[in-house]
Amino acid sequence: MTGILPIILVTAAVTAALRFLPFLAFPGGRKRPRIITYLGTVLPYGVMAMLVVYCLKNVSILASPHGIPELLGVAAVVVLHLWKKNTLLSIFGGTAFYMVLVQFVFCL
Repeated sequence: MTGILPIILVTAAVTAALRFLPFLAFPGGRKRPRIITYLGTVLPYGVMAMLVVYCLKNVSILASPHGIPELLGVAAVVVLHLWKKNTLLSIFGGTAFYMVLVQFVFCL
């Protein structure tokens, strides 16, 4: 129990340092380098693509339910995003739809 407090303090310090580092590296009046601006535009899409691949990597189309809940969940995310253009709504709505499918419809 005595080792928990130092772990919490170190974790909090590292988290705070990572949050404040961009403000220290790029103060308000200073222009950001082009590579940082470029990475800020392309990394969110790359991270989302990696999350999709990670979530679907163990889906087997040969075993029941043949990836149908995952396919419907992805379709729900796409439809919600095209309809409302809201990323958080799309992700949470698709996740909720997928969870309903695997818990109540495709329960094995």
